[in-house]
Amino acid sequence: MWTFNNSEVLELPDCVGFVYLITNKTNNRRYIGKKLSHFTKSSIKTITLKSGVKKKKKVKKQVESDWKTYWSSSLELQNDVTLLGEDNFTREILYYCASKGTLSYIEAREQFSHKVLEFPDLWYNGIISCKIHRNHVKL
Repeated sequence: MWTFNNSEVLELPDCVGFVYLITNKTNNRRYIGKKLSHFTKSSIKTITLKSGVKKKKKVKKQVESDWKTYWSSSLELQNDVTLLGEDNFTREILYYCASKGTLSYIEAREQFSHKVLEFPDLWYNGIISCKIHRNHVKL
């Protein structure tokens, strides 16, 4: 179950994605990450032109991500979830974001402000990866 402002989240609002916090209730170890709400899925479709010629066309469509069952990209955290059970963890949405740039910026900002790399006994995060231009940030 995901929560936002102490309320259960069953559906996402109109957003590109969200920044989240997962907490291990047994030892208070945490993880800050981001998750996209939708992915673009491409497929090949065969169409027939007016001239009768068949042509392959790339079709793109938006597909909902696996956000409802997602437990981060951290293998260490995923292993703890498997070992301890999902009931021993909380998943909290901190921010909804309207652009990918904002999503990446806020995730990195939260990771740096909480010093996640300096305290590995308190945080599951093992890397902070970002490349963001100010034009991409829309707060």
